[in-house]
Amino acid sequence: MPVRQAFIGIDVGTSGIRACAIDAHGVQLATATTPLPAPQRDGAGVAQDPEIWWQALCGTLDRLAASLLDAQVTRIAIDGTSSTLLLCRHNGTPLGPALMYNDARATKDSERVSTVAPKDSAARGASASLSKYLHLRDQLNASDDVPLHQADWLTGRLTGQFRYSDENNALKLGYDPLERRWSDWLEKLNIDTTNLPEVVAPGTPVGTLSGGLAKRWNWPDAQLVAGTTDSTAGFLATGATQSGTGVTSLGSTLVIKVLSDQPVFDASHGIYSHRLGNRWLAGGASNAGGAILQQLFGHCDIKRFSRLLNPDQPTGLDYYPLPAPGERFPIADPTLPPRLTPRPSSDRVFFQGILEGLANIEAEGYRLLQTCGAPVLKQVLSVGGGARNTRWETLRALKLGVPVSQALHSEAAYGAAQLARGIEGLF
Repeated sequence: MPVRQAFIGIDVGTSGIRACAIDAHGVQLATATTPLPAPQRDGAGVAQDPEIWWQALCGTLDRLAASLLDAQVTRIAIDGTSSTLLLCRHNGTPLGPALMYNDARATKDSERVSTVAPKDSAARGASASLSKYLHLRDQLNASDDVPLHQADWLTGRLTGQFRYSDENNALKLGYDPLERRWSDWLEKLNIDTTNLPEVVAPGTPVGTLSGGLAKRWNWPDAQLVAGTTDSTAGFLATGATQSGTGVTSLGSTLVIKVLSDQPVFDASHGIYSHRLGNRWLAGGASNAGGAILQQLFGHCDIKRFSRLLNPDQPTGLDYYPLPAPGERFPIADPTLPPRLTPRPSSDRVFFQGILEGLANIEAEGYRLLQTCGAPVLKQVLSVGGGARNTRWETLRALKLGVPVSQALHSEAAYGAAQLARGIEGLF
């Protein structure tokens, strides 16, 4: 009897690491999860020790391996939060904490980027990877060291090679997805592109699991493939293939993407496009999302107030529910303050007002995408933890004016596993 093949996807999110194993037909075989502590905040700075990710990843794969004793692990793919960046030596040793996706301290570096980068470049903005790289390079005096994204570095820890990035993660570091190379204008920022990672398409083999780890998990033939961003993995999980299909990721942040036959870029609104073979995912990522609910409500209250949502009776509250100052999309403003007043006496009404505010951000995001050249929105599939909230789904459908439904598979880890398996027609 042939041994059952397994393909592993690993999602490195804000609150935890989740791994998912599927077979050659996409059937889920096993999952494992490890929570992550909240990153450290200091004003506009949001950072985390990458060693925390590595320890959590190893613990997650220890548990996953115990559930895959009868399977042969063939390929592994990792997705990580977009624009989470660290500097490391060529052997992978970090020079300091990683700057998280919503770190917005590099405002001066962002101004430098804006003087040379095209107006439609996704590398513009204080939270983009490029501004963070310039900030870290100057702070650490590390001109010859390697900038790697979260997924890049963890893939390197598994293979022992710290030289690759993928086209999706590299986008906000100055990679040109049309020419499929590092942009020439990076030289104006005194960046030697030979010090930047080698960029390959997501799903491209980049190495094998290192010997000690292969023995630890008994995966002697496991191959690592280039990964992607968390929101792109969430899109891949849905199996969406029709242009005009939108996918909203409802996690700690709110991310929207539309499958398009052409790229869409507008840095003034935080709009960018990821390449998927010969097609594109046009979208943007807001700093607003489920994180604000966790700040203001306990777990039990979130569940209780979710059941009490009344989409047919809007609160009339005009909230912009950011967890901290700074926004990326649909308003690109690193200083934009949260708007959570007036606060009603009823916590239930306050809760609904926040979800209405998030739905307004989502609707405005899709409207902007269409204005900038994305196809007409036909339907929206929801992924992430918030996708299970059916009353919020109804509220969002009223705002969007198109059918909204939970995707059959909604976990980014499942999408990363599909990337490891190989997706016909996209990559």
